[in-house]
Amino acid sequence: MRVRIRFTKMGKVRFTSHRDVARMWERALRKADLPVAYTEGFSPRPKLHFGLALSTGHESEAEYLDADLLGQVDLEGLPGVTTAALPLGLVVTGVEVVAPGTPSLQEDVSASRWLIDLDGITTLEADQAVAAALAAPVLILRRTRKGEERTDDVRPAIEALTVVATDGGPQLDTTLATRPRGLRPSELLAAVFPHHPDPEFVWRRVLRIQQFIERDGSRRELSPLAAAPAPHATEPACA
Repeated sequence: MRVRIRFTKMGKVRFTSHRDVARMWERALRKADLPVAYTEGFSPRPKLHFGLALSTGHESEAEYLDADLLGQVDLEGLPGVTTAALPLGLVVTGVEVVAPGTPSLQEDVSASRWLIDLDGITTLEADQAVAAALAAPVLILRRTRKGEERTDDVRPAIEALTVVATDGGPQLDTTLATRPRGLRPSELLAAVFPHHPDPEFVWRRVLRIQQFIERDGSRRELSPLAAAPAPHATEPACA
């Protein structure tokens, strides 16, 4: 049986890498005594399948993990027992069984929605920059992936982008495509604020709040599971 787990990554744990979070999950599932399936070979590893990696320093209300289990488990109790075994800030908010033939998380997610709190940028400046970016026919960005430097037009990857005025300053509410080649929040900022001396660091907080998939020609949120009571509270991010 494969189950899909939705969880948060909030507070100080945001400074841990994607690989470290995977290790935390391996330990938590062992501690919770869940019947996780293992690979064969010289160094067996638990069969865990993570979604799109979250950049170190960013937070999320919508992270996903698929786990292969040997036999049935108490799905209703799983959020509580796993959250209790995880570090502060990682909270399981729901779980469901994955139907056979369902694409992997890496293949299935087509877009993510983000809230980006800006730092050192006024609401007027943000409004002007966003208006210019959305009006541009192309947005050229030089970026490096896997050691290869290339120049891309990232405008098609910006599916939605608005400025929200908050008490803490301007916030970007944006939906970014993840394929054929995804756009990261830091890359979005570099494209929207190209004349800023350090555009990749004009953010104070980056929060992923939704991930989307396509089904029968329409878009829906990936497993919009209801929040479950948490054994420990999440720790808010430092300002």
